[in-house]
Amino acid sequence: MDDIPDAVLAALAGPVAAALPLLVARTPAAPAVELGRLRAAVDGLAWPVRPGSGSHAAPGGLRSRGRRGPGGSPVLDALGALEELLVQRLLGALELTVAELDLTAAPDLTGFLGEPFTGGYSVVSMGRKSEAVTGAATLERIRPGALPLVAALAGRLATHPHIAAVLEVDPGATDEAGIAAAHGAARLALGVATAAAVLHRVGIGAWATEPPTVLGAGIGTAVLLLRAAPVPDGYGAAVLARARAEYRLPNRSGGSALVSEHRFALTEGTDVPRADFTGNGLVAVVPGGAVIRTGVETGHVGFTLVVLDGPPPDVETIWEEVVEVSWRATGSGAAVPGPHERAPDPRRCTPPWPGDYRLRVHALGRDEPDDRGSEHYQLMVWQAPAAPEIVHARTDRLGHRLRGEPEPVRPERPEAVYRWLRDSSIGEAATVTVAIGTAVADVVAAFGADPARPESARALVDDLSRRRSIDPWVAVLDLGGAVLAVEYNGWQGSTAPVLIRASAGGRAASMYWNVNAVTRLSFAEHGELLLAVEPSGDLGAPPALAAALGDLDFADRHRDRRRMGLVAVQGFTGHGITAEHLARIAAADVAFRIVPDLPALHPDRRPRADHPLGPGIDVLTGLPEPRLRDLAWWAAAEAARYAGLGADPDVAASLAARALTPDAVRRARRSQLDDGEHRTFWLALHQATNPDPVTAVLATVHAARYVAGPHAADLIAGARARIA
Repeated sequence: MDDIPDAVLAALAGPVAAALPLLVARTPAAPAVELGRLRAAVDGLAWPVRPGSGSHAAPGGLRSRGRRGPGGSPVLDALGALEELLVQRLLGALELTVAELDLTAAPDLTGFLGEPFTGGYSVVSMGRKSEAVTGAATLERIRPGALPLVAALAGRLATHPHIAAVLEVDPGATDEAGIAAAHGAARLALGVATAAAVLHRVGIGAWATEPPTVLGAGIGTAVLLLRAAPVPDGYGAAVLARARAEYRLPNRSGGSALVSEHRFALTEGTDVPRADFTGNGLVAVVPGGAVIRTGVETGHVGFTLVVLDGPPPDVETIWEEVVEVSWRATGSGAAVPGPHERAPDPRRCTPPWPGDYRLRVHALGRDEPDDRGSEHYQLMVWQAPAAPEIVHARTDRLGHRLRGEPEPVRPERPEAVYRWLRDSSIGEAATVTVAIGTAVADVVAAFGADPARPESARALVDDLSRRRSIDPWVAVLDLGGAVLAVEYNGWQGSTAPVLIRASAGGRAASMYWNVNAVTRLSFAEHGELLLAVEPSGDLGAPPALAAALGDLDFADRHRDRRRMGLVAVQGFTGHGITAEHLARIAAADVAFRIVPDLPALHPDRRPRADHPLGPGIDVLTGLPEPRLRDLAWWAAAEAARYAGLGADPDVAASLAARALTPDAVRRARRSQLDDGEHRTFWLALHQATNPDPVTAVLATVHAARYVAGPHAADLIAGARARIA
């Protein structure tokens, strides 16, 4: 597009320049700020930019270096890099303004597009993309040269004397958001005005001049302009001023540090310089920060950055290496560059003002670089005069090697035998249960499964995936003297009824974990539950578990609770799980569907201000138990009536006996499965059996009103009348 004559460009500059003030005035501040930060984010200057708002875009020129859009267009690429909500906000704000623009004086540009396609066409749109994105994509398909023409003309117009002055940010603006907004709004206006002028004067047709199409082309072009435009004068100073004004102490942050060649840095720059670690074996001070020596060669390590307003407390004993050094800051704020960050979040930096600082580096897990996730660092920073280096702890083997000292002999932690767990099929979520003294079939039955009905585990998983079901199932393995039960993403083995039944002939223990870091460690012996807790801190374990728990420190937040829990299960039962066991289970391809137990019933006297009985709740505690039982079973009978199950033999027998019959129990348990029937009704019937009469009334009425559906008000009114 460089062959466009200067005369044509000059003729276009006038109407485009005239349209800019109106577009700038109509552009909302918030999206203008987001646009204005695009190039600043690439240059490492911007205030944090929301993911998806262009912070991953490549800088330089009006050509995209990233993936191509649907039509291979840099404009579509740039438009697609924006968060959809931002595009929608701009479409809503400027849609009517585009129709007001007077571009009749723009020159005829028909000759710059070449011959149009001939014949008919149809447009099919799937999904719910913004009209601006759909319009620009349709334009690219039908007239491929239109978007490049808009981008090329806007790029040249940006330097035209009539327009360049409009694009300049007012030198009086000093705040970061104000500068970014002015910068973004001006280039957005140029992109939209150019798009409107071009699409009105290239002879494509009226459909191409619709506001969504114009704005799609204009917004994408504006992103390209902003990537190419230099950061406004004074913006870097404004970012620093805002960071200083908003910085608060103490400040705690953390994340994942990118490691290369055994090192990462806390630095005011972007480079991680080479350093000599032979002095203390952990940290080396460099201009603008410090470099930390890691055990892992390449990858990521976890870190925590703690900025204090004074000296930190004493060093915790959990750390293996701790070294304290001094460094001088220039005032821009040092940070640990993350794996996906172009510009560090100013709120995750050291104080953005100059001076002398102390840095205390804590390291853990450097001797186990192959055990991903075990290596962690804590960086403590506070302002203090320069002082000599202090070594608080020097116990890991790597530090001794780097310092040229004999390596210490350190026993391996017991949970290290479960390193393989992380990358296994049960690494994210599972329950592992081991039972001794109980036959395989009895363990299967203890889970609520039928040992006479095995099926293919692969087929079962495929069936559940197809139905998007989380129905429970279990796979078992005879270890010779013990039974290993594994639930992939299941939890039944962590429940008291299952463990009590599984331990009837001896002992049973389980360890449960899920993707949300929820865990549960449980033990039972001869049908008695000994302990079932979230393993954290002091477990409050009975003496019978002392040997099984050994020196496992569940209070140490840097040790893997899943692995320690499996060590405890092994210590209690004498058997653990191995990768070879999982392989055998997979090869056997045998699984059993579980029919889960009904929820445990406990007294619940919590205040329930939102309960449908309202003020009637306070009266319940003064009623005699027989009357409370009558009320609970009345609610259960009403639930049966509303569900149309009053004549069902199992239901009628349970209501008459005021207890679930064995057949009713089986049906109630099955109702909890995805294909179960009348789940809420069976829950109401089950709740009526609660040993605590007040809870029985509250829970049964609560469940019954859902069964009643549109008649819930009548049920509640009947319950209140019986309380009065």
